[in-house]
Amino acid sequence: MRDAVVVEAVRTPIGKGKPNGALAHVHPVELLAHTLRTLVQRSGVDPELIDDVIGGTVDQVGEQAMNTTRYAVLSAGLPESVPATTVDRQCGSSQQAVHFAAQGVLSGAYDLVVACGVESMSRVPMWSNVPAGKDPFGPGVAARYPEGLVPQGISAELIAAKWSLGREQLDTFAVSSHRKAAAAWDAGLFDAEVAPLDGVTRDECVRPDSTVDTLAGLRPAYHDPAFAERFPQIEWNVTAGNASPINDGASAVLITSSEIAARLGLRPLARLHSFAVTGSDPLLMLTGVVPATEKVLRRASLSLDDIDLFEVNEAFSSVVLAWQQETGADPAKVNVHGGAIALGHPLGASGTRLTTTLVHAMRERGARYALQTMCEAGGLANAMVLERV
Repeated sequence: MRDAVVVEAVRTPIGKGKPNGALAHVHPVELLAHTLRTLVQRSGVDPELIDDVIGGTVDQVGEQAMNTTRYAVLSAGLPESVPATTVDRQCGSSQQAVHFAAQGVLSGAYDLVVACGVESMSRVPMWSNVPAGKDPFGPGVAARYPEGLVPQGISAELIAAKWSLGREQLDTFAVSSHRKAAAAWDAGLFDAEVAPLDGVTRDECVRPDSTVDTLAGLRPAYHDPAFAERFPQIEWNVTAGNASPINDGASAVLITSSEIAARLGLRPLARLHSFAVTGSDPLLMLTGVVPATEKVLRRASLSLDDIDLFEVNEAFSSVVLAWQQETGADPAKVNVHGGAIALGHPLGASGTRLTTTLVHAMRERGARYALQTMCEAGGLANAMVLERV
């Protein structure tokens, strides 16, 4: 029975997704190419052996169009014979790439494969793939949800209201994310995973001096009179301070089997144990992490208590806090090196960024099992369990 293991995992530092961001001058193809090049160099593999490169990108338009992953492979100097494809499962795109890559190894379709992702939100703004006046949903969805779907920020507010999450709770969680990220940087815990680029060596959005009092002064980010009338339960507690920022970055992991890793002299970081994907209410949209967690634990024949570390993407504080309430997970095991609120959320890169951080944290802390899950637009979620080798 074949297995699938991660043998190398790297990412860029994460920059602000604004024109003055530290990585805004870097074309998204070059962001990903830098990560792929570093992945090959650090692992020492012969790139001729790579069977496929599967990359996640959300806004596939402009400089992120035309199968970005393929051109990153070429820019990275990999052989022309190495194929590539680009997938989209919204914020979970590169986690889905990990699922596909591992499933390919498990089935015998691949021996050595890269899962990766990139997003340059400074150069390709979110929603730029939907021209003004165009409807990406179609009449069938409109008929099924006659009152209309809502933006993610409103979903985050609805989650906060449903789980009775007040402003102070949301802000306290955000401050904790910044402090954990800053502490991890200061302790050198990101050194093994980050590939500095053009003089950028650290994540740009980490604010170690952030406080609950400071965040309390921020205005609600998504207040809208029409939605306030439609959803009177919303208290408008979601702000730029307790939500993930807009970012630029790329990440990649190298996946093979234990047998092939031994043959090539590669050191496994973690085994990819079990996988699950699920759909959920597209109105609440971001709650799929709860059933996805339950589903992947069932598939792994594990309980929540068996898990030593969790990575739950911090799209919004309310998402992770609602997930904690529903699952009962120990907060001390969650996002131990900080999460997307501090480190950043370059959409297509976030899945493999979480995996990269998680496999290094597992090794550093001696964790046996870890679980990664991400909420995604449209009411979707990915989850997977990793195991120490």
